[in-house]
Amino acid sequence: MQEKGLELLELLTQAHSVPGHEGEVRKIFLDELRGRGEFGADRNGSVFCRRGGEGPAVMVAGHMDEIGFLVQNILPDGYLKIVPVGGWWGHTLLAQRVEVRNRRGDKLIGTIASKPPHFLSEAERGKVLGVPDLFIDIGARSREEVAEWGVQLGDPVAPWSPWTPMHQPGWFLTKAFDNRVGMAGAIQTGQLAEAAGCDLIVAGSVQEELGLRGAKTLANLTKPDLAIVLEGPPADDTPGMPKSECQGRLGGGVQIRLHDPSAIMNQGLAQFAMEIARQQGIPHQVTVRASGGTDAGSFTLANAGIPSLVLGTPTRYIHSHNGIICADDYHAMVALTVAMVDHLNEKTVAAFTSFL
Repeated sequence: MQEKGLELLELLTQAHSVPGHEGEVRKIFLDELRGRGEFGADRNGSVFCRRGGEGPAVMVAGHMDEIGFLVQNILPDGYLKIVPVGGWWGHTLLAQRVEVRNRRGDKLIGTIASKPPHFLSEAERGKVLGVPDLFIDIGARSREEVAEWGVQLGDPVAPWSPWTPMHQPGWFLTKAFDNRVGMAGAIQTGQLAEAAGCDLIVAGSVQEELGLRGAKTLANLTKPDLAIVLEGPPADDTPGMPKSECQGRLGGGVQIRLHDPSAIMNQGLAQFAMEIARQQGIPHQVTVRASGGTDAGSFTLANAGIPSLVLGTPTRYIHSHNGIICADDYHAMVALTVAMVDHLNEKTVAAFTSFL
């Protein structure tokens, strides 16, 4: 199933699904899980597949969106102005390729334009350009030609970065590992887990990159008793990061997150995950983060409170065109998620919120 997981991950990363336009990933989700449960969706487009088994409702969720842009304006000479949907750093953007998807589903390749160094003043050379200063060149010569090509205001723009195996065996480079590793892991959990003691809900949320939005309505609709959030968190094993403080190393195994500014994870659930990882020999690394956030921030506050935990595949250079993962970490994330689901039942889940 490891080869199948990588094929699924390649398919998902190459999908074009920025916040509010997650249809391509949603279709893959539905195709892969058809016949494995009852499908449902909230009115914002978050989707789920529910087994309907006996026991507590256990959700395994990733978010379907990736960071990208929307067309904000079309200039008279055919260039496109954009607004970000998700967090970008200007340093990562100049001269990168993007795809603009029109309402017909056509994808037009373009580049985020940059001045040649010959034309830069000294002041410009040291400046980081923000998204409002950028524009996309799709090769159009006029606003009218852009319209003929079907591009309109509000059309989604995603990074273009092909799936690339690296020379290091089992390492891969492409866009959108945040959070297509989570979506692939959720889908594989739905395909592999027995879930004999619980009602498994496998889900994909929308608009996580704009403030954990989809998880709010998804939780209200499905009312899970517990949530396992699968993510592509930032690795911290590169130059400039203290090696002695590394908690997200490529090749170090699945990351078990205990805290970030969006959520303090349920301590009983976290201990449960670590114990299963130790018992089954699943490589893992524990992290406490001082920045960032995940859909757990919405799940923990939904309804009467949903005990939640984040499991991740550490990813170098997230929120850029070119992230890098180690496949062993992804497989460890899937293995731990499946093992947890298969060990969850009425008694174990009740213990996580037994406060009286």
